[in-house]
Amino acid sequence: MTDFYVKIGDGATFSKTVSEYDVYGFAGITGDFSPNHTNKAYMEKSSYGRLQAHGALMVGFMSTASTLAIAGTRQDADETPVSLGYDRIRFLAPVYFGDTITVTYCISAIDVERRRSTGDIEIRNQDNVLVAVGQHILKWVKNA
Repeated sequence: MTDFYVKIGDGATFSKTVSEYDVYGFAGITGDFSPNHTNKAYMEKSSYGRLQAHGALMVGFMSTASTLAIAGTRQDADETPVSLGYDRIRFLAPVYFGDTITVTYCISAIDVERRRSTGDIEIRNQDNVLVAVGQHILKWVKNA
């Protein structure tokens, strides 16, 4: 076993323009057809004024950034990283159709004894507005 596969400060970024297709596809996969995401007339009457992406879709993008952050750790590795989950997720501002989001994932803590790493995650839109935050815990499991 190596000392560890990542170090504090390691990370990755992922950017994507959130499209109508992304939101409707996600609604179809999950069954979450909340009017906040799928009913334009309803949302035009709200204080938001327009449709917004699912918060859970943002968590999916957090997962993408996690995968990118550890992509180089798998070759000839003695352990396999698996997600233990996300903590302290907060949705701070809406993400609208057409917004370009950038997810930043940064390793903030390592517990060598428990074989875990923690990543701090921020999502910002094209105006640099912080729209979501969270923490991700990875467990590094010894291979058979």
